[in-house]
Order: sequence, then structure tokens, then C-alpha cells
Amino acid sequence: MSHFLAGMESARVVSCNVGKPVRVPSSSGDVLTAISKSPVRDTVKVGRLNLEGDQQADLTVHGGFYKAVYAYPSEHYAWWREQLPDAELPWGMFGENLTTEGLLETRVCIGDRYRIGSALLQVTQPRMPCYKLALKFNRSDMIKRFWLSGRSGFYLSVVEEGELQQYSPIELLARGEPLISVSEVLKLYRHKAPDRVDLERAIAAPLTSEWKTELRERLQALTDAPRKTGASGE
Repeated sequence: MSHFLAGMESARVVSCNVGKPVRVPSSSGDVLTAISKSPVRDTVKVGRLNLEGDQQADLTVHGGFYKAVYAYPSEHYAWWREQLPDAELPWGMFGENLTTEGLLETRVCIGDRYRIGSALLQVTQPRMPCYKLALKFNRSDMIKRFWLSGRSGFYLSVVEEGELQQYSPIELLARGEPLISVSEVLKLYRHKAPDRVDLERAIAAPLTSEWKTELRERLQALTDAPRKTGASGE
């Protein structure tokens, strides 16, 4: 477990970012999106469904109880600046509510509970990018770049409401069980031949239902594969 904890002792919020839906032009017409977030310097209330001053435009893919808050590691920004040297990358550029320090996907596990300010939040799933990210960056390849990078960030649900602000410390209160990191879940989703044991571990973790459904289908495919091979060989 020690490699999961490395660096978390000094985890903190680097920037707290909020925004509300606005209409922006696209090649197919105006799109309502809240991906543009602006940093907030004052204390922000953390509600069950979002931060004060924040709102999601399409609740079918963003927001809701299990995706109330989106966190993105500040450590990834240096890598993105190398990949996209012409892009402006202020905090919140990826649509995150919390730009964090000390919480990487390789260390953060599904179900982890963190005290941030006076609020208690729980990690629920990685982020799956949508077309609005490409719209924000004005790059048609941005979704693919984001997905292949493995730098997904992660969603959190709000277990206890409270308040937080820029530079609030992030304290790990409890680990998710069984231990499976955000990065491991991403690899299971992306890999064409995922490991059965790891799939079972992910399904047993407090992962959101939409991700579990996909992983169960992959596990079933592994179960069915030997039968199909045997049948074809008869």
C-alpha cells in the first residue's frame, strides 16, 4: 500500500474553479457547455451536487451525485504544455473544479475518502472525455489525445457537505476496498485483453455503475471466449 500513499502527505488544492453553462459556437451550431471554469479565491460551499457557483450543462454525462466534483492533477499541466506549446493552459482548463497537487491517478484509488476543507469527498470514477473538450481546445484530436494520455483526473461524490478554498489541505481519511487505482481502471477499460483478476477487483470496488457495466461485459467476454474456441475446434 505504501506506493499508493507516496506524496499524499502534502496534498492540497492548487485552484478551485467554477463555471455555469454558456452557449458557444461550433461547426454544428451553438452548444451549451459549462466546461469553462474560473478560479475562485474565496471560500466555496460544497453541496451534494456541485460547488457553489458551479453547474453542469448536460446531466446525462456530467454532474449528479457521483460526479459532483471533478479533480485534475496540477502535475499534468507541464506535460500538456509540452504537447500543446501554442495553447494557453490556466488552471481549470480541463474543466476541473479542483486543480490538485499530490493526487495522481496512479495513487488515488476508487472509493478513497478525502477531507478537503470541511467537506468529505469520495472518489467514484475516472473521467471519460466528451466532444466539449475538443471544442474548448479548438482541436479535433483533443479527445483522443486526452484519452491516450492516461491523464484522466477523477470524479468525486460529496459524502459530507462543507467548505473549501484554494490551498485547502487534502487529507486521506480512508482507502477504498479493494485497492484499485484510477489508472488501473483506465487500463482495464482500454486494454483489449484485460486481466480477469483485475477486472473482478475493479467490479468489487465502489466504482460507479456505468463503469461496472462495461467491465462486467468484458469479464463475461473472457468467460465466453474459451467456450467459443472449443466449439470452433470440434
